[in-house]
Amino acid sequence: VRIIEDFLARTKEGKCTDFRDTADKVQTAFKMYLNVSPTVTSWSSASDEFSLIFESNPLAEFVELPDNYNALKYSNLLCGAIRGALEMVHLEVAAWFAQDNLKGDNVTELRVKFIRKIEDTV
Repeated sequence: VRIIEDFLARTKEGKCTDFRDTADKVQTAFKMYLNVSPTVTSWSSASDEFSLIFESNPLAEFVELPDNYNALKYSNLLCGAIRGALEMVHLEVAAWFAQDNLKGDNVTELRVKFIRKIEDTV
């Protein structure tokens, strides 16, 4: 089952009206699936980019990276899940970590940027 289909079936949500509405639904999905409520913040002036701030990262709770793996992006799975789910509803986005608890930062910050609306091709 694709995560977006499961989310839409459980929440009975309709189409997003804008990217801010999309951010709210992404926040809801994190609460549903990982039991964390990231804060949506740091909107760009064009409202096409935002941050999700996690006080704790559930994927990294019991993880310590050895010094020789300090470049490893351990929680990058979350970026892929966001990109994949939004692609299924025809939104191309970029997602990356700006800060990470595993790298010594106080919080985990995941940035999401709208790239384009994907048009159906037949």
